[in-house]
Amino acid sequence: VQLVESGGVLAHAGDSLKLSCVASGSRFDTLVAGWFRQGPGQERQGIAHMSLGSGHRFLAISDSAADRFHVSTNDAHTTMFLHILDVRPEDAGAYFCAAMDRSLFDGEWPDLSSTSVLWGEGTQVTVSR
Repeated sequence: VQLVESGGVLAHAGDSLKLSCVASGSRFDTLVAGWFRQGPGQERQGIAHMSLGSGHRFLAISDSAADRFHVSTNDAHTTMFLHILDVRPEDAGAYFCAAMDRSLFDGEWPDLSSTSVLWGEGTQVTVSR
């Protein structure tokens, strides 16, 4: 499975953004997938993750993101989106898409350096005031 993010831009505070992650070699309804943000000098932090599989469906969003962030996919489940409303300066950073086999997910992401977690290269969001 390969993941490719896009949609990162220089945004103005208050804008809405839509980031995309395209999966090749698999589909998001067979995986657990999520979005992470990494600010300058910071570790990657989870924003939201989801599973769309039958009998294994959930969407989890971190408390700090719940009011302005939303995750969705296209109908074919080949592209996952991160919608950011009312962009703020603290939203700046590199945004990464991650995925792992649903059978290996026990409710939390493992160590993010684990080989069981697949990553895209990231897309950069810069925010001007």
